[in-house]
Amino acid sequence: MEEARRALDAPLFADVAGDAAVSFEFFPPKTEKMDGTLWESIATLSPLAPRFVSVTYGAGGTTRERTHATVARIARETGIPVAAHLTCVEATCDEIDAVANDYWNAGVRHIVALRGDPPTVGAKFESPKGGYANAAALVAGLRKLHPFEISVAAYPECHPDSSDATADIDNLKRKIDAGATRAITQFFFEPETFFRFRDAAAAAGISAEIVPGIMPVMSFAAVQKMSAMCGTDVPAWMARLFEGLDDHPAARQLVAATVAAELCRKLYAGGERAFHFYTLNRAELSYAICHLLGLRPQAVAERQAA
Repeated sequence: MEEARRALDAPLFADVAGDAAVSFEFFPPKTEKMDGTLWESIATLSPLAPRFVSVTYGAGGTTRERTHATVARIARETGIPVAAHLTCVEATCDEIDAVANDYWNAGVRHIVALRGDPPTVGAKFESPKGGYANAAALVAGLRKLHPFEISVAAYPECHPDSSDATADIDNLKRKIDAGATRAITQFFFEPETFFRFRDAAAAAGISAEIVPGIMPVMSFAAVQKMSAMCGTDVPAWMARLFEGLDDHPAARQLVAATVAAELCRKLYAGGERAFHFYTLNRAELSYAICHLLGLRPQAVAERQAA
């Protein structure tokens, strides 16, 4: 009954303070049409004053040039701090260092340092001859080059290549100890998943910021596929919730925004004040979720002026 009373007394997002810090992830566009969609999304989300936006890097460096071009343009044409993803896959240390130096010279001061996935789906990662062995080594290498801000990945449900959760936490600690600024988590769908991971990280002596990664559901089939690849649990209630919405995209968006906003609200209630959104280059869902969290362009501008 006490829990029921708390639920009934809680407002419907009306007094969520709007003091969350948000960031957004994009991927480099492949076509002119996709390029237009990306820049429309950046224009839509930029009034929310994200603390940074990040641009992904394809498996094996397959999008290296497009990633660099997108990052450089954001740095050149917007006032948004931009982070470039960088991986260890199929490149020597010298080659990766050269890319990092190019970013620094382009004004980019933030790197998302990742081990990365091999270009062949299902293949095991192998460090190339003369390459960085893992993300912790990459972080250490970047630290020797320039005073980058460095974000790394964290896995609330354990990376598929980790032997167990303890080994996974140990690996995260190595990345933080090597000089990473913060960790951004893989997406997850229930707040308890994040809170358990946050507690385990703290118990292991990790004091760096851990930012929850939020994946709004644009396609439930795509989310199931991505989740299977990265070991994320898709709860049964989600399957029931999105059932029958394949042919109703507008209704699916409404449901997806509500689900993700509720997740963020519960994380907010648990003390989290930063959220990283995997946008898939679409702004609508992330903007709606931020609105439900109380973020408004005018309020953001007033807060910055203060």
